[in-house]
Amino acid sequence: MNITPQALDFLFENRLKDSKEWYKEHKDIHTKLVVEPFREFVINITPYMNEIDPAIICNPKKISRIYRDARFSKDKSIFKDNQWCCFMNSDRKELYEGLPSFFFDFSPRGFKYGCGYYKAGKGSIEALRSLVLKKDKTYLAARKAVESDSRYILDCNPYKKDHFPEADEIDRSWLNIRDFCVLIDSTDFDLLFSDNLADEIGKEFIKLKPVYDFLMKAESINTERMKNKPKKG
Repeated sequence: MNITPQALDFLFENRLKDSKEWYKEHKDIHTKLVVEPFREFVINITPYMNEIDPAIICNPKKISRIYRDARFSKDKSIFKDNQWCCFMNSDRKELYEGLPSFFFDFSPRGFKYGCGYYKAGKGSIEALRSLVLKKDKTYLAARKAVESDSRYILDCNPYKKDHFPEADEIDRSWLNIRDFCVLIDSTDFDLLFSDNLADEIGKEFIKLKPVYDFLMKAESINTERMKNKPKKG
């Protein structure tokens, strides 16, 4: 069961209608065209994720909702036109913004996938910087992996001003960051609609394992720091 052009057509039309009533009338189409193929994608990619880290959780029921969370947004649209899933070594919702994960996201505009944080905590970023500054082997391996493919984008919300002028030039893009994610943004619809989508993305995720290892080492450092942090009072 593949993602199809009809799935993207539905996402586009549902976003255009932006009507709860219309969606309820067509919810079974969403389930058939989008939800079921996407859950199958999660199932099929699971062996690759287990190869990266057996602790990574791959739950086909944990794909994104189609409803937007518009509580804190000026845009009060009801629906998204994309669907995404993430793979991390926890299924606790409150940790989604604090732990590194692999992700896959598709919409009528194309798809993107990669490894990083949804929203990195300050402690995580500080730990990442410490690994970069001492040229830890996990950092060097992650950098080598990113440099191996020109399609990779470092999406790290960088500082406008260079905060590390004395660092090696090649390291600065890994230091002047407020977040961290490595991703590929693609419009290869032939791949998106193909039978081997999960296999191809799984192989891409394995190529990003050094990035995941780098981020997980930073999390280990941050966790240890928090344990040893003096308690107030």
